Amino acid sequence: QVLLVESGGGLVQAGGSLRLSCTASGRTFSSVAMAWFRQAPGKERDFVAFITPSGRSTLYADSVKGRFTITRDNAKNAVYLQMNSLKPEDTANYYCAAKTAVVVSTNTGRYDYWGQGTQVTVSS
Repeated sequence: QVLLVESGGGLVQAGGSLRLSCTASGRTFSSVAMAWFRQAPGKERDFVAFITPSGRSTLYADSVKGRFTITRDNAKNAVYLQMNSLKPEDTANYYCAAKTAVVVSTNTGRYDYWGQGTQVTVSS
């Protein structure tokens, strides 16, 4: 079992930055792959970024590539999402997720554990 808790969301103007955090407890954090997803009202939950257990490999959605950075600190049981150059279309509830299988996936169904989400609102 892995318990995930996100924080760091808020209201920011377009062009601004936010850093989301997700802390984990339970299963050995360094053995699970982590990802961030987001869901806007009335839309499906979409993949944002993925990071392997070691942190050495990452994957990003095309819509955030070059603006967002996913990192992790296994000593702190935490994964982060640095979001720069934010746009109004980045407005969504952001969720962190964990999967015990290391294989990269952008599919929500492949993830075993989810946080409760943190709201990000970008004003124009």
